[in-house]
Amino acid sequence: MGKQGSPRCARPILQNTNSLFSTKDYHIRSSSVFLRASTDPSIGRRILGGDNYWNSKVVLLHGLKDNSGKFTPCKGVYVGKKHTWLRRNVKPIAFMLVLMAFLFLLDSLMVSIFGSINLQGSSPTIPSDAREDDNVVSIHEERPTVQMYGRLLKLASMVLAEKEFKQDSLNFWNEPYHQASKWKPCADKKYRTTPGKPDKSNGYIMVSANGSLNQQRVAICNAVAVASLLNATLVLPKFLYSNVWMDPSQFGDIYQEDYFLRILKDDIDIVKELPPHLKPLDIEAMGTLIYIVKEAKPDDYITSVLPLLQQNRVVHFLGFSNRLGFDPLLPHLQRLRCKCNFLALKFVLKIQKVGSLLIKRIKKYYAAPRQLDKQLLGDFAPGISPKQHNVARGPSRYLALHLRFEEDMVAYSLCDFGAGDYEKKELEAYREVHFPLLMERLKNSKPVSPVELRKLGRCPLTPEEAALVLAALGFKPETYIYLAGSHIYGGSSRMQPFTSLYPNLVTKETLLTSTALDFIACATSDVFAMTDSGSQLSSLVSGFRTYYGDGHAPTLRPNKKRLAAILSENRTIGWNTFEDRVRKMIEEGQRVQLRGSGRSIYRQPRCPECMCRS
Repeated sequence: MGKQGSPRCARPILQNTNSLFSTKDYHIRSSSVFLRASTDPSIGRRILGGDNYWNSKVVLLHGLKDNSGKFTPCKGVYVGKKHTWLRRNVKPIAFMLVLMAFLFLLDSLMVSIFGSINLQGSSPTIPSDAREDDNVVSIHEERPTVQMYGRLLKLASMVLAEKEFKQDSLNFWNEPYHQASKWKPCADKKYRTTPGKPDKSNGYIMVSANGSLNQQRVAICNAVAVASLLNATLVLPKFLYSNVWMDPSQFGDIYQEDYFLRILKDDIDIVKELPPHLKPLDIEAMGTLIYIVKEAKPDDYITSVLPLLQQNRVVHFLGFSNRLGFDPLLPHLQRLRCKCNFLALKFVLKIQKVGSLLIKRIKKYYAAPRQLDKQLLGDFAPGISPKQHNVARGPSRYLALHLRFEEDMVAYSLCDFGAGDYEKKELEAYREVHFPLLMERLKNSKPVSPVELRKLGRCPLTPEEAALVLAALGFKPETYIYLAGSHIYGGSSRMQPFTSLYPNLVTKETLLTSTALDFIACATSDVFAMTDSGSQLSSLVSGFRTYYGDGHAPTLRPNKKRLAAILSENRTIGWNTFEDRVRKMIEEGQRVQLRGSGRSIYRQPRCPECMCRS
């Protein structure tokens, strides 16, 4: 998404959350009713049941008038009688005046309090590098269910009901191609041509990684490769504080530091902090605070960064996710990247423990732990279930779905999602606040129509479209589905078509808390389905499943352009035809392929630098 950033995937920070759907940070949470955050002071009254409150004051006033017949004005009443009445009722009148004043002050106070809460809950501008892993609910008005493919949904519901107790000939729970099992992990394999650590370091590299967990993971492994390229010592990377997550966690809060240093000790020197004699240096004044361009080549580092490193003994990279291109790169540097991502970065024990608990709450029956489970969960990987815990007691497998339908992604796409003028105005307002550069470009160029964008495959898949794909692949209604991220634009009104076909939908919030990791739940799932292959979370998860899955960790990748062409015939296409075309699309995406030139080694590790073919 250019400089303003594409939406990003959830940090594994231990924080409590109770909502089912979440869209953007710094919004008030809700699990059922989605109200648009506003600065209207009357909202405070509505939250308190304020309309009734004001009515109660009116009742008090009318009651006062009714209880004192002489209070009602009428012609012919003597002044003396008025004075007598006033003397007799002066205390009650004074009491009521004080009570009214107190109620007025109380109401003003509550309006002020809730007005400020709404102001704090209004949506801030989200940094361009922090779009993927937001885990807080954005509150929207409760809206009617949105359906774009009502006819196909009805057909899917009928077909799924018919197939519920039948055995399907196609089984997308398994990898369709046996070649996948021939590729084995070997990033730690030693080669004669691999250069060892240099005798003398050229200096120290510091990295401040930004963005989500997944972006930071990429930044760490890029930094490892650059340190080797420049014969430098790497200072353990720091994580920039984000006002989106307001999370102070650092490397050691997420990954095992000593394990990381031990795995890479034969490849590069890593220290936890700068030596004392370099700490006082003003790096910014020295000109060694560096913002490197995206997808930089090794030559860029050699010609621009190395001289500064040798002169000043220290350089500091800011950001750094996607700051090193994948090709051309020397084989030993690619291998080092792979080793860092798949071997050296291991979650700390408390995260492994929480991740294991999450998996246990999804699955009630376990076979022997897989290599994938052991790598991510360590000693907390679930063991073989006792014989009495059979499949009948609960699901033995689940599908994880990374559904990319966050508000920022929906707004940036410029697509139409069938909810009418309200949706158009809301997304337009969101773009004005969060994507000013996009709005400026739109003013100076002719935008592509929403219809054309959909044909080109540039529109995020809606929950309804994702449900139709799963139905076409033969996943039955009782399938347990883990929804990663769980920040869906439109909330329950958008999710209803999905849950009408697949009611067994769970998130980390409904099972545990947000302390659990989407990364773990997706990577260890029996099937992983994505709706956007450009997501960093989806890329890293699919790569992990390829590297450690031993050919038994299927991933489903719909081609959005082809799917748009199929769905464009929704008014006439028969279900069997729809099913066949969707299945062919998914099967083609599951073909075993080597990493192509320029492709991410984190996502496609099938290459000589990362995996070995048996």
